[in-house]
Amino acid sequence: MDTERASGYRYSQRAYLVQLRRAGAGTVLVDPIALGGRIDPLVEALDGTEWVLHAASQDLPCLAELGLRPSVLFDTELAGRLAGFERVALGTLVERLLGYRLEKGHGAADWSRRPLPADWLNYAALDVELLVELRDVLEQELKRQGKLEWALEEFEAARLAPLPRPRVEPWRRTSGIHRIRNPRQLAAVRALWEARDALARERDIAPGRVLPDAALVDAAVRAPADEATLSALPVFRGRAQRRMVGVWLGALQRAAALPKSELPEPSQQHDGPPPANRWADKDPAAAARLAAARTALTAVAEANTLPVENLLLPDLVRRTCWQPPEDVSPEGVAATLRAGGARNWQITLTADVLSKALTPAPEP
Repeated sequence: MDTERASGYRYSQRAYLVQLRRAGAGTVLVDPIALGGRIDPLVEALDGTEWVLHAASQDLPCLAELGLRPSVLFDTELAGRLAGFERVALGTLVERLLGYRLEKGHGAADWSRRPLPADWLNYAALDVELLVELRDVLEQELKRQGKLEWALEEFEAARLAPLPRPRVEPWRRTSGIHRIRNPRQLAAVRALWEARDALARERDIAPGRVLPDAALVDAAVRAPADEATLSALPVFRGRAQRRMVGVWLGALQRAAALPKSELPEPSQQHDGPPPANRWADKDPAAAARLAAARTALTAVAEANTLPVENLLLPDLVRRTCWQPPEDVSPEGVAATLRAGGARNWQITLTADVLSKALTPAPEP
């Protein structure tokens, strides 16, 4: 199974096409938009079957919107990572393991377009043409390396993973915002971002097509006082932006009128440890623990031909090193990792070496 979305064109991340290939049935392309999202017969037909997807985390949320949830999952991208392949794009794995070269060219297209051109449909169908064969080859490779049980744990974790939650203060991800540290200017970026987001959501247009990030930052820095000054700025001179100038100026004026108590903090508040590059100043002991943990985990990953980020989530490593458990024995570390979502195979490979990294060095 695969999906095609319209990222970069539409606000929503809905599936605009669902591709399926099943032994005995061939390849089917389903247009959920034309069906109004009512695909109950498909939901029933797929119930209880194993789904084969490539990079499943990208597709599962939009499939769930359609009521499609797998009973069993095999993720060929994740399988490729665990098998130690450095390049795990679908086309790369198909060419290396099966000897076929997939057609490229429409992955970033506007899949909300109707009617879809025939060559786009062919491209979409090819994405599932060989997924089952690729799955079988990867399964055999994982068995050969003794990693199949690891992969099955990872697939199940991906299948059961909660849907992504909305980001806290998503406006802080505006490209170029690192140039701004003044709270009043940050408030202007926030106000413009929120106005743009509301328009994009209402029109189902990608926010960057309503107004690019660079224009938000430029307007926040320059702080134009009236429509004429704002309309003279790059991007805002365009016909579409001139029609919306009142919306953008209103956002800037709301930000300018905020009391100091309502201005955003210069940097986002985190519920976890600070950035690792500040640890040496804030907590040298924690920095030493992290350095030791990273060295040990890299050695384990290399010994098992794994990407270190798949061996153990970097965020979990940082949190554990910043605030280690009271019991830093292998058993205590294993309990901490399990509570943080680590799988059994990860804990088996890492609890001992992390225990050593977290154990304070004896005083001279």
